[in-house]
Amino acid sequence: MRAEGLIASHIPLLYYPSEGDLGVLRGHLARANPQWQNHLPQYEALAIFSGPEHYVSPTWYPSMKKHGEVVPTWNYVVVHARGTLSFKEDPEWLLANVSALTDAQEKSIEMPWCVANAPPEFIEGMLRAIVGVELAVTQLEGKWKVSQNRPAMDREGVMAGLQKLDSMQGREMAELVKEKLQE
Repeated sequence: MRAEGLIASHIPLLYYPSEGDLGVLRGHLARANPQWQNHLPQYEALAIFSGPEHYVSPTWYPSMKKHGEVVPTWNYVVVHARGTLSFKEDPEWLLANVSALTDAQEKSIEMPWCVANAPPEFIEGMLRAIVGVELAVTQLEGKWKVSQNRPAMDREGVMAGLQKLDSMQGREMAELVKEKLQE
């Protein structure tokens, strides 16, 4: 039975820019995930990579005091990768993919774990429980909104407001607003 409408899965993907015209993205899904069986090949797939994002209060705009013509907004950075989706069941492909994904995630850990640390028969069983995913990218689209539509004084106010929140997300967005202010 096919699912109706869009299906989304949150999975890590690795980007291989030198393969194909715009590169390929690779990851895997649990074999039990219906997305791989329900995908209709005549439709493109979409991978979304979200960057920093944050609410922007109109109280941070100095122009609010001048004319009051302000509203809240949402600042964000995102990349959309569209393309042709295929699924892989070859054990060698899956092992290479799982190893690459693991190595990428473990690289910042003091004593990184690697797939070879687990018993081979255990890994073989785990590989039978997944299906590889490959997205041949046909279109890349980056989008961002970091208060660039506001006058410089309002962007300065946004940076100050975000920094006062003293949160990692606020500091990240304040830095992006600052970068665009200096362009």
